[in-house]
Amino acid sequence: MAAQETNTTNGTGQPADNRLVFFFDIDNCLYPKSAKVHDLMADLIDQYFARHLNLPWEDAVRLHKEYYQNYGLAIEGLVRHHQIDPLEYNAKVDDALPLDNIIKPSDALKKLLADIDKSKVKLWLFTNAYINHAKRVVKLLQVEEFFEGITFCDYSQTPLVCKPHEDMFRKAMREAGVVERWGDCYFVDDSYSNCKKAQELGWTTAHLVEEGVTPPKTPASKYQISTLQELRTVFPELFKKDAE
Repeated sequence: MAAQETNTTNGTGQPADNRLVFFFDIDNCLYPKSAKVHDLMADLIDQYFARHLNLPWEDAVRLHKEYYQNYGLAIEGLVRHHQIDPLEYNAKVDDALPLDNIIKPSDALKKLLADIDKSKVKLWLFTNAYINHAKRVVKLLQVEEFFEGITFCDYSQTPLVCKPHEDMFRKAMREAGVVERWGDCYFVDDSYSNCKKAQELGWTTAHLVEEGVTPPKTPASKYQISTLQELRTVFPELFKKDAE
């Protein structure tokens, strides 16, 4: 009903864009976990905790894990409880990753994105990373052309808003132009908590659990896939009819 009501104009005299929106996570989603970017990032985060909070290594690792589990993002715990500068953290962690030597373009990923029917679907990036890191990864993968926008965790604003908080999903919908059109949103992410929340909110969700990763005892969402290529099977309505 909400989608039908927006089928007029967008206030500029132009027809409103009523396409579905497919939100893609970036890290460990557009590129595989086997790239081990997450492991490198975790080590840099542990180093940051140890150095800036003056903690023994074991305590730094424990607190990093605790904040990640409680807030969905380690930096949110640091900002909440230790008043660190998020942009300085970003410079020491995300921006310090040697991504140029790790992340490479994938023809299979490019074809998958090209085969999605853009007359029906708007592709949108949705990440808890800051914009610098997000743009860097997408550029290295050479897939910028396929996405029409990005919603990221803005480290320059407090309080931080990130997945899986409902406010972050609402922010993504607002920026992608699907306000209150929950049923028009598709989503793929490797995070259990993010997918669980998206499913609860009414998004059509696929949880990416790669081969070699222990699957959850209770599925996060209706769909669970082991590769992005399986999106062709679980969401066939989003792809061009002649796509292979």
